[in-house]
Amino acid sequence: MDTLFLARLQFALTSVFHFFFVPLTLGLSIFTAIMETAWVRTGKEKYRQLARFWGHLFLINFAVGVVTGIVMEFQFGMNWSEYARFVGDIFGVPLAIEALLAFFLESTFLGIWVFGWDRLPKALHATAIWLVALGSNLSALWILVANSFMQSPVGYHMAANGSRAEMTDFPALLFNPYVWKQFPHVVAGGLTTGGFLVIAVSAWHLMKGTRDQEAFSTSLKFGSIYAFIGTLLVTLAGHTQMQDLIRHQPMKVAAAEALWESENPASFSLFTVGNEKELRDEFAIRVPGMLSFLAYNSFNGEVKGIKALQQEYVTKYGPGNYIPSVITAYWSFRFMVGAGTLMLLAAAFALYKVIREDYSFSRLSGSLLFWSFLLPYIANSSGWILAEMGRQPWIVFGLLKTEQAVTPSSVVNAGELLLSIAVFAVVYGALTLVDVFLLKKYAAAGLHAAE
Repeated sequence: MDTLFLARLQFALTSVFHFFFVPLTLGLSIFTAIMETAWVRTGKEKYRQLARFWGHLFLINFAVGVVTGIVMEFQFGMNWSEYARFVGDIFGVPLAIEALLAFFLESTFLGIWVFGWDRLPKALHATAIWLVALGSNLSALWILVANSFMQSPVGYHMAANGSRAEMTDFPALLFNPYVWKQFPHVVAGGLTTGGFLVIAVSAWHLMKGTRDQEAFSTSLKFGSIYAFIGTLLVTLAGHTQMQDLIRHQPMKVAAAEALWESENPASFSLFTVGNEKELRDEFAIRVPGMLSFLAYNSFNGEVKGIKALQQEYVTKYGPGNYIPSVITAYWSFRFMVGAGTLMLLAAAFALYKVIREDYSFSRLSGSLLFWSFLLPYIANSSGWILAEMGRQPWIVFGLLKTEQAVTPSSVVNAGELLLSIAVFAVVYGALTLVDVFLLKKYAAAGLHAAE
């Protein structure tokens, strides 16, 4: 229970919890804007009601997401002061822009949207929610600019004494290729998360035979299209990101596949029981050539294994263990891909139903569609665990190890970290209960409660 372990545990808990709310904010803001735009274009009352209904759920989610996100920025200075000292000149810039530009845009126009009903012209009011959606997704972009420097450092040089990284090229930071592989994946994940919540709530109302059946039939139709498009996009973006990782973070890919030895063609693991200590398989079922296909769109192509990469990194960076937790990377990848596959099937089924204009559901099919809203949360969380844990032992890849970034124990000790973790667990647990209670209450109450 040293300070490094506790600091990592605390940041993992707070970041995963915060990210429960981020994708829904990204996706539901755009969906709400689409509903209000449909109202402006058609004048149909059901679209106005749906915009208010989904906007109400968006507001609840947004409020809790903001609260949990603020805590994370304080942790960089308190638990990770050596990291802040080393990379603050670079890391702080996109975070400041996110707060001063994107978050202010988002929160300002959210206030206008909330209080502007029946006070602003319809088109102007709809513009406000589109600007909220733009601000939400710009916030994600700037956060990913900061995170992408940790994954693939660009646009910097080291100080003369080697104590810190200093920015030399801001455009290089903004146009880091890693950003533009990561950002579409995150936005598509948001679309998927929002779409599956719409499917779940709409299907529940249709099954229960509550009021406003026509409106929720329309909501299900839009939500099914939205979720299906989002799932396709997140799959394509993830495939592109996988191919980029082969070039820039091959150890992450090798760990995610429990690939101990380099292979050409490389096989894809369906199920592996590995021995991390001895770097070998105890049992494995693999598909020949499939990993090469995922990496190169060809069934031929070398994918380096963990053993070869460890030797390569020792030569490049010096003695040390450069292998991340293989079991964490392996299973987080499979949870992500498994949840994604189930999402594609569920979205396709919902789309099939609405194309046939069949809005009746059996108890089984309705229940499956309702609980499908959990799948994006599993995929989003496991994806981020893979992205961050698969990079270890680096906090900034190739520049700074995680163990070098933590605040010294003489400044923040293990007891203080344990206490703060306990407090966070209680507070975040209470926030979770409040959020779930409010979302359930207003989702079940229907359109008239949103009025």
